[in-house]
Amino acid sequence: MTPVVVIVGLYRIVGSLVVLRWPFWGALVAIAVDLTDLLLLDLLVPAGLGPWPDYQAFDKWADQVYLLAFLVVALRDFRPLEKWIAVALYLFRLVGFVAFELGAPREMLFLVPNLFEFWFLAVVTVAHFRPGFAWTPGRAAAVLGLLLGAKLVQEWALHVARLFDSFTFLEALDWIRRVVFGG
Repeated sequence: MTPVVVIVGLYRIVGSLVVLRWPFWGALVAIAVDLTDLLLLDLLVPAGLGPWPDYQAFDKWADQVYLLAFLVVALRDFRPLEKWIAVALYLFRLVGFVAFELGAPREMLFLVPNLFEFWFLAVVTVAHFRPGFAWTPGRAAAVLGLLLGAKLVQEWALHVARLFDSFTFLEALDWIRRVVFGG
């Protein structure tokens, strides 16, 4: 295990655990940490802290930490309907994770989208900003339909089209800078 794996791993674990204390803000932190671990990786590998063996496999394992923390919060804080949906979606994604670990191709992740993350974020966001809101089966179904559409687009871009595989996080930031500011 190289130093870069240890550093990025600790970053992912610590970023995941914040949700246990602050569900809404912690979820945002955990997701931001998941999105920015590649930036940390891009900074550490050139600094000589070691090669990165297999990012995709690492990322799926690191995701399990924040997803499990989200599940703990859902079991602890969600009302029955919200909780039941969260558990079902967590188990659905867990099936995809196990299949991926057993050798299923990365594109298979499109068929088992991580809708649990989006559902969790929806529930904690509503609870944070509208504490009196009551989820009904109809409201939950409508929101899940919208979330599924958004998540399928994301999963397709990440795992089927692999739109982000050909450049680093730093290269993406540079491209955004050039588009926004010119040059």
